[in-house]
Amino acid sequence: MSGDTYPKARVASVQAAPVFLDREATIEKVARLTAEAKQGGADLVVFPESFIPTYPVWCLLLAPIDQHPFFQRLFENSVMVPSPAFSSLQEIARANDLFLSIGVTEKSDYSLGAMWNTNILIDPEGNLVNKHRKIVPTWAEKLVWASGDGSSLRVDDTAIGRIGALICGENTNTLARYSLVSQGEQIHIATYPPCWPIKRGMNSTGGGYNTADITRIRAAAHCFEGKLFTIASSGVLAQDAIDQLCEGHEDLRPFLENVTPAASMIVGPDGQLVAGPITEEGIVYADIDITTEIHLKGVHDIVGSYQRFDIFQVYINRSVQAPAAFYTNERIAMAPSAPGKENLPVAAEEASD
Repeated sequence: MSGDTYPKARVASVQAAPVFLDREATIEKVARLTAEAKQGGADLVVFPESFIPTYPVWCLLLAPIDQHPFFQRLFENSVMVPSPAFSSLQEIARANDLFLSIGVTEKSDYSLGAMWNTNILIDPEGNLVNKHRKIVPTWAEKLVWASGDGSSLRVDDTAIGRIGALICGENTNTLARYSLVSQGEQIHIATYPPCWPIKRGMNSTGGGYNTADITRIRAAAHCFEGKLFTIASSGVLAQDAIDQLCEGHEDLRPFLENVTPAASMIVGPDGQLVAGPITEEGIVYADIDITTEIHLKGVHDIVGSYQRFDIFQVYINRSVQAPAAFYTNERIAMAPSAPGKENLPVAAEEASD
């Protein structure tokens, strides 16, 4: 048969709880669950938002003045890229010969306190494919995480398809989602926390969104608009985490033990569920065929035939944002975590060329 062919893959969404604020023990759990997903035939396995070392749910529950001990533990157990912890994740991907997507709290190498909500994608050879930092921490998350920039709002062309990722509330950001669709996204990774409490007694099951429904709505919308697959992975709030969060704050226990659980699922390019949802620890699998996206694009293609580029224009700044640029007449030096020389003054030796 003549013509081009497009990838097929088996993808896996993990719903699990980390070992609360214990980086090394959580990485060991990642290794076990990744090996299990490999046994299930997965080519890509996706872990939840800030799985290492945990999602900082305390920022939604405690007054800022009570958060300092948790903030310090989070920083101490966060992941620097590169670092031995990151190397362990690379080895997990390499040993299982698959793509590994995992949410981490990433810490800075130039500030003893700066952290980002980051999604890491590693290929089967252990290479870093992309490191996406959440562009705007949501609500109380601003007490913990700094903002990312547009440099990682990109789609990467891989052997199993063109992969993009957004973290939790970014999946409600129309322009962030469009930026990925406009780059030919075919597989979308969406990661979520174990719960999202925003108001005491908000509903009959606890103070938060019905996250299973919200995740389903977000995934279906993005899939249907972009004609692509979404792998949604959410965390679990384990009893040990609840016990540590409630130490000295026992009034929170009934609230946390009844908060609405999150959900993980895989959704197809027609907006329909392909696998899941699950709301407890487990792994959900799906076989996806990128070819199925084609005929749906013939009906609605919001970056092709079903768009008016003469009416709507979208501009995306993909510059790396550094805290400072240090330069002399001889050379330019930047902060360690800020690669590139975009938008910096030109050194005298370069200006004379």
